Amino acid sequence: MEKIQVDILALQPSPTAGGTFLLVLREINGGRKLPIIIGAHEAQAIAIELESLKPPRPLTHDLVKALLEALDASINEVLIDELKDGTFYSKICVDTLIGAVQVDSRPSDAIAIAVRMNSPIYVNSIVMDEVSFETDMLGDDNKETKKAGKTSIYTSINEKIRELSSKLDE
Repeated sequence: MEKIQVDILALQPSPTAGGTFLLVLREINGGRKLPIIIGAHEAQAIAIELESLKPPRPLTHDLVKALLEALDASINEVLIDELKDGTFYSKICVDTLIGAVQVDSRPSDAIAIAVRMNSPIYVNSIVMDEVSFETDMLGDDNKETKKAGKTSIYTSINEKIRELSSKLDE
């Protein structure tokens, strides 16, 4: 299986589903973006770490990090490996004293842990080929990112999310 490394491009309220958030992953060595709808709590957990905020008490993802460190385990990588019926699936690949293990996880939880552990995030190339899209960040050569004379990656992402949502509902 070919894997494509990604990082986090954007995290914003979802334009299509109230109370949820849009997490956009960006291909590191390419121009594709992968949109994922996640819950508000998971979005908050990711945002808190990305913004280097320290809550007064550990959040669940902080607890997982502390447990892994206490057990002398580390996260080798997070892999978003499947898309079934409009739902993404992922694995957390953990190196332990007794060997490597893969733990099934929701992508949002896996990513919340990965950002805390500074672990790389990958997407199965088949998933990336099926659901990702390309945009020019500046919008100069891509009509998809232009709206009312302004350029916006978020406008393009919102339009693509609506399109993908309708395809997944079919």
